[in-house]
Amino acid sequence: MGQREAEPLGCSGDDGDRHVGCLLGSSRQFVSRRLQVEVNFKSSVRPAEPGETPAVHAAVEAAFGPEEGPTVARLVGALDAAGSTRASLVADLDGRIVGHVQLNRSWLDARRSLVDVLVLSPLSVHPDHQGEGIGGQLLDAAVAEAERLGAPAVFLEGDPGYYAARGWSAAGPLGFVKPSARIPDPAFQVVLLPAHQDWMRGALVYCEPFWALDCVGLRDPLLARLEGAGATEDGPPG
Repeated sequence: MGQREAEPLGCSGDDGDRHVGCLLGSSRQFVSRRLQVEVNFKSSVRPAEPGETPAVHAAVEAAFGPEEGPTVARLVGALDAAGSTRASLVADLDGRIVGHVQLNRSWLDARRSLVDVLVLSPLSVHPDHQGEGIGGQLLDAAVAEAERLGAPAVFLEGDPGYYAARGWSAAGPLGFVKPSARIPDPAFQVVLLPAHQDWMRGALVYCEPFWALDCVGLRDPLLARLEGAGATEDGPPG
């Protein structure tokens, strides 16, 4: 996915920034209708209704902009059509959808067996409402819903500076293998949930729509530019 020059991947979130992550419906039955998380005095996070698909796609497109937005909106639709969506949550402001986050079924290829896990992608906040805390509340609501669904872990590709402050950790040091070498190591993030067991480690396997729409990791020239910046910061080998 494209991104502002200073940041790798594309989730449109809080604080006016596009955060690395979320590399990026018919499956709404997986979503708790009881979920209702307060965002601020005027807005709330709730499950998306099937009839709200056009409004969700419009919010996603606006959040990611004219270059990336149409592809990310197609990703949302493709995940729904493939039956991969496990939760689709929206931020509702006076009856208008101003944000969205989605949880999608993927797998962990552990030594003992395949394990169903969730990938959080995309996370979107309308540009008019970035910096209001909506992205963080969508993130918290998604993790709470993943735990309710019994998932052992949730993964994303995200800016570690943003997500670490919200309880996420780099996945590699915890024994997880990223699904593509084109994902910068610090961007491969995870939250472990109570259902996780120690043997549940290994390679993350994304569901097919992410690959079909080329929404995994980064590509050159952005990838090369980021790798070059990292090498400069680290300095030459000693």
